Amino acid sequence: MHRMPKLPLEVMPNSTVFTLSGINASWESRYVFFCITFLYYLVIIAVNLIIIVTVALRKPLHEPMYVFLCNLCLNGLYGTSGFYPKFLYDLLSDVQEISRSGCFIQVFVIYSAVLCDFSTLTVMSYDRSVAICRPLEYHTVMTGGTVFKLTAFSWFLPIFIMFIVIVLSSGVTLCGSHIEKLYCENWAIVKMSCSSSLASDVLGYSGLVTYLGHLLFILFSYVKLFKTSLKSAEIRSKFIQTCTPHLLSLINVFMALLFDTMYSRYGSRDFPQGLRHFLALEFQIVPPLFNPLIYGLKLNKVRNEVLRYVRSNAIKF
Repeated sequence: MHRMPKLPLEVMPNSTVFTLSGINASWESRYVFFCITFLYYLVIIAVNLIIIVTVALRKPLHEPMYVFLCNLCLNGLYGTSGFYPKFLYDLLSDVQEISRSGCFIQVFVIYSAVLCDFSTLTVMSYDRSVAICRPLEYHTVMTGGTVFKLTAFSWFLPIFIMFIVIVLSSGVTLCGSHIEKLYCENWAIVKMSCSSSLASDVLGYSGLVTYLGHLLFILFSYVKLFKTSLKSAEIRSKFIQTCTPHLLSLINVFMALLFDTMYSRYGSRDFPQGLRHFLALEFQIVPPLFNPLIYGLKLNKVRNEVLRYVRSNAIKF
């Protein structure tokens, strides 16, 4: 009987374990990276928790804009939980591996968080548009029910999209087991597929169109906001005060997504490893800390309430 030749180990179909791109550094350097990364992760957790707790406990911040900011911080904690614990473990491991199921869970958490960031910023642009362009109708439009629905939308859509992505990807036969990144990503898994999948392609383009729609909505909102801000100095001041942190966060998330996409699609091993890792990790490093800091520093109301909360608790302690 004719036997099929065995495939090399690295291309055995549907391997149960994936290997990740590790950091080529001495153990001394790894320990330094571990300490820096661990401290940075603790800072991310602390800064986001301060904003979340302050918004939850201080009544002056019980307004839609600050509720959405709280949601942005919650999402920052959710997304980083999918990367930092595993990365810290890998820094002290000889081999960077992850199980197939663990890989899909990491893909789901990281990328649903990235999409949730974008959806939340889209919702925040709508909130700012109503607040500045239709101030007399603001409390009629942005009711508690509306805020709840918009917050639910910012979570449901990314989770739904990533759930379908994972379901489709998990059924694909793979002819590889190495991911050229420090974490799992769906595009790397798709590239290892033994055959192309029409369903995955259709879903990918549908997701792209959906979030391009988000971007167009944001651009449309800012055109309206800019035109309205020209009417008076008071409106212009409100626009600069409340929209600047949102705009900076939006640019930051957009650039992070752009870097990640460029690396995934066009990344080359000819690039220096440090550059490749930065392109891959930018949205895990900058947005989770940048978003709460820029809002906390730029919005006087948030900054003042955070300082009052910290001082009152310091006195009690």
